Amino acid sequence: MEVLKVSIWRGDAASHAAGVTVYDVPRHDSQTVLDVVTYVQRHLQPDLSYRYACRVGMCGSCAMTVNGRARWTCRTHVSKVAMDGRLDIAPLANLPVVKDLVTDMTAFFDKWASAKGAFDGERTRHDPFAVVAPDTPERRAADAGIECIGCGVCYASCDVVQWRPEYLGPAALNRAWTLVNDERDVAGQARLRAVAGDAGCHSCHTQGSCTERCPKQLSPTTSIAGLKRRVGRAAMKGEL
Repeated sequence: MEVLKVSIWRGDAASHAAGVTVYDVPRHDSQTVLDVVTYVQRHLQPDLSYRYACRVGMCGSCAMTVNGRARWTCRTHVSKVAMDGRLDIAPLANLPVVKDLVTDMTAFFDKWASAKGAFDGERTRHDPFAVVAPDTPERRAADAGIECIGCGVCYASCDVVQWRPEYLGPAALNRAWTLVNDERDVAGQARLRAVAGDAGCHSCHTQGSCTERCPKQLSPTTSIAGLKRRVGRAAMKGEL
């Protein structure tokens, strides 16, 4: 049977010990990287820590760095990424490591909150549902980024986050853009102020790594460009 040489980063926040351990894993047809990690945990290294839930590309919790690139491991087939029968697997970049392949996502979601990524509407459950026309420019702009599931792949791929840890990052700014274009939301001006600071949309260098690597084929780069235009117009009108 063909064997994969799998290098897995291992370490934890408590001991600060870190290193790479190499495992021999049987190779199979239609094998995903998540299958490989699961095999290692179940058969070779029972204390290996990693995350996964749905296994079908809906939750995003299995994101890791595979051969130097952030990916969903459940949707990444070994046949497409294994180089000479080798895999290098590590935790997501730009996030603190809890243990092995598990990262602490607190900063990621804190930035989502700082960008005012929560919907703020006027209607209550007692009011009629708001009707949103599907063909308006605002709705189409929101639709382009609304499928984000917060997996962190774009955040881990962003060089600006690496250089400037306070930068809000592509996922939070993409979320802000969808809400800025949601006609039901009433926090638009506050949200623009939240993303207009030094750590906000204007810190983006438009390198496009977030868009290139998004597993959902979204374009945070486009969303951030939209925020830059909207913030610029608001600033010229004295609204910020």
